Amino acid sequence: MVLPVEPEFEQALEELTTSLQPFLDANPQYRKALEVVQVPERVLQFRVVWEDDRGVPHVNRGFRVQYNSALGPYKGGLRLHHSVNLSILKFLGFEQTFKNALTGLSMGGGKGGSDFDPKGKSDNEIRRFCYAFMGELFRHIGQDTDVPAGDIGTGAREIGFLFGAYKKLRNEFTGMLTGKGLNWGGSFIRPEATGYGLIYYVEHMIAKACPEFSLDKPSTLVAISGSGNVSQFTALKVIELGATVLSLSDSKGSLISEKGYTKEFVQKIGQLKLKGGSLESLANETGYTYHAGLRPWTLLPTVHIALPGATQNEVSGEEAEALVKAGVRIVAEGSNMGCTAEAIDVFEASRKSGPGGIWYAPGKASNCGGVAVSGLEMAQNSQRLAWSTKDVDSKLKSIMAECYGICLSAGTKWSGEELTDDVLPSLLSGANVAGFIKVADAMKEHGDWW
Repeated sequence: MVLPVEPEFEQALEELTTSLQPFLDANPQYRKALEVVQVPERVLQFRVVWEDDRGVPHVNRGFRVQYNSALGPYKGGLRLHHSVNLSILKFLGFEQTFKNALTGLSMGGGKGGSDFDPKGKSDNEIRRFCYAFMGELFRHIGQDTDVPAGDIGTGAREIGFLFGAYKKLRNEFTGMLTGKGLNWGGSFIRPEATGYGLIYYVEHMIAKACPEFSLDKPSTLVAISGSGNVSQFTALKVIELGATVLSLSDSKGSLISEKGYTKEFVQKIGQLKLKGGSLESLANETGYTYHAGLRPWTLLPTVHIALPGATQNEVSGEEAEALVKAGVRIVAEGSNMGCTAEAIDVFEASRKSGPGGIWYAPGKASNCGGVAVSGLEMAQNSQRLAWSTKDVDSKLKSIMAECYGICLSAGTKWSGEELTDDVLPSLLSGANVAGFIKVADAMKEHGDWW
């Protein structure tokens, strides 16, 4: 059978397969599990017809990839962006399966969305699209089946419209979406969770690899890409702890501040992004320099911590080399598969070179805080309770600490390297192997492979 060309999915599969080789060589029976787990359990594709404010009909493609339910209901976001296609959603659902496994919560993996782009649309147009989209999706989701969430282009407004449509169609009020409003079943810390969780993970990396660059020091320089939800709360947590944030970016360019972002300026960007604005409009702000068409990685002469937070493949091999020259010690992805294969090779080679090298954490581990708090939101919905901010944040910190520990242990055991005291274990190998083993073992017990 000739399979379609799916570059993003093939990249994710190749990364996992390469990382698993030492484990598979020692445990060849798991090769069959790898063969089975790479095929989604179900792929849904459907037509979405909606009407604009002039009464003109438009058609978009809707998707839901229900990838794996070995550990629980399918769980993963809905992406609304013009770039959405089946390859991207398969890669995201595949990664989500192992990411969710690393949280320790009962969640399978899935992903969905549409090539509809909310940018430039009115609230009424977005509402009509969401109702049309849910008009088909409602048949395939539910609190014990598949629990979608937000993602790029799907924020609080869109989640509200989607939830309202489902409630009308099914005549029931259930926790079948996460990222809900606090007044109707949402969780404290959910908007902040991916960014906060990323920093909680990075703090463990810093403590082991380079405590001299702890985040309570203003001299620690942090580069962040993106300016959406993940990047905003990543930046706010870094600023709260005391380190210096040098950059944010969007699809049009990067905004650099050599003296560091302030909490108030990040919040201003948050308001700008809610209105669909661009960082380009802040180009004349005192203390900030705008670079059109460039990502931040080549713009900073000195950086200690680099946190990609925008989208997939946003750090190239060339940009990775620039980060090595800038003195970066930690790279951790807030975005999914934020680094290209070439960039990862650069980072892993730097790690293997010994003291002073870059320690890289893949998104399936470092950014799992978002889906972890989605899982906690599901638990609160099941109990008909709302936990306090302090309780949710405490649970998030514990989940990220455990995830880091699992990745460190598995990376030490299964990287296939002869590790010395001077070389840190591969968190890339650790995350991939640990997530894979958990999913594969559950699948075997269910009779999915033998």
